[in-house]
Amino acid sequence: MGTDTLRTATADGADPAAERRREQRGWYFYDWACSVYSTSVLTVFLGPYLTSVAESAADADGYVHPLGIPVRAGSFFAYSVSLSVIVAVLVMPLVGAAADRSGRKKPLLAAAAYTGAAATTGMFFLDGDRYLLGGLLLVVANAAQSVAMMLYNSYLPQIAPPEERDAVSSRGWAFGYAAGALVLVVNLVLYTGHDSFGLSESAAVRICLASAGLWWGAFALIPLRRLRDRRAAARESALPGFRQLAATVRDMRRRPLTLAFLLAYLVYNDGIQTVISQASVYGSEELELGQSTLIVAVLLVQVLAVAGALALGRLARRYGAKRTILGSLVAWTVTLAAGYFLPAGAPAWFFVLAAGIGLVLGGSQALSRSLFSHLVPPGKEAEYFSAYELSDRGMSWLGPLLFGLTYQLTGSYRDAIISLVVFFALGFVLLARVPVRRAIGDAGNPVPERI
Repeated sequence: MGTDTLRTATADGADPAAERRREQRGWYFYDWACSVYSTSVLTVFLGPYLTSVAESAADADGYVHPLGIPVRAGSFFAYSVSLSVIVAVLVMPLVGAAADRSGRKKPLLAAAAYTGAAATTGMFFLDGDRYLLGGLLLVVANAAQSVAMMLYNSYLPQIAPPEERDAVSSRGWAFGYAAGALVLVVNLVLYTGHDSFGLSESAAVRICLASAGLWWGAFALIPLRRLRDRRAAARESALPGFRQLAATVRDMRRRPLTLAFLLAYLVYNDGIQTVISQASVYGSEELELGQSTLIVAVLLVQVLAVAGALALGRLARRYGAKRTILGSLVAWTVTLAAGYFLPAGAPAWFFVLAAGIGLVLGGSQALSRSLFSHLVPPGKEAEYFSAYELSDRGMSWLGPLLFGLTYQLTGSYRDAIISLVVFFALGFVLLARVPVRRAIGDAGNPVPERI
């Protein structure tokens, strides 16, 4: 897929620039649609709630037995997240190759988005001791979201030329954070005032979960109406997903410095994703904080993530993206270390921790994507960004697995949260060893004055 598609006029003679802007505005709205799932469901409500449902179904020793396997109830959510990522990694190459081969991304994006939205809406029925239903819905929704995000990101090279790509990508992030913050405010009103609405606490949580699925499905209509499918070149049909993945990996092996950056990214990003998904469990189970406190903390993260992304972007212009990302990894490590020592029942200190996460969250992810874009050979943007998304998900089951295993072995969420420092420390070392200026030159791209 090349940037020449950006210059192709539409069949009805519409201005290509105007059509591109229309597509870009539609593209932003998918982040607006699906980010509510990441924020309200995965980060805030589902972890503590599914853990409480599993605990109601646990035996006298605190274990549940899915498929006859003894699992500590407190680890069930983390294991479910790990399983969902494994499912996504198996499915993404097949769906990605089908999209490239057919040129029909929209039907696949619609199928993934509405599968995830339906599973999320179905969480309304997660009550009593139905922990297996909760685990199944989580696996389906999380895997579907990963597949949909892969397809969503692959539109970026089609709808934005290189000089617009950073701005378009940043606006997508901003739309997502804004939607997450807006819906969290509504969730906070519903949850804290559930008695005045005649609802039990459990019913309020289930409504918040289901409403995220309805939001996702409703606003996904906008990008599905505005984005266009492009005609694809002929591709081989045998084993399309894994054949294409193998070809991409072979091509990357000829650019070992690009591959080295990708390895560093998938290690430290695994730590980031695990902190996002497990922070609410840590806050509720170890720090004994109420759900309303967790909602306010995540709302604080959402708001400060926008400011943090802009601030780190300015730092990158002065010090370079690589140094700024390395600094953010140090900040992540310090934040986790501080989190280990937080006293239980102290919301103010948890808000300080949330502020620290928010300030480095958006910037570390946005700058990583921007830096990687310089390491992509011209003409292979879509192929490499598909591998980037696969790398994003490909190891993000290890963090939740380590978190769950540490808790299973020690019975301490403090030990589980501090165990994640290894991802940021190792990611720092791996990234520091990548000579990015030489990597950009090896990829055939001009080397910026500051990178």
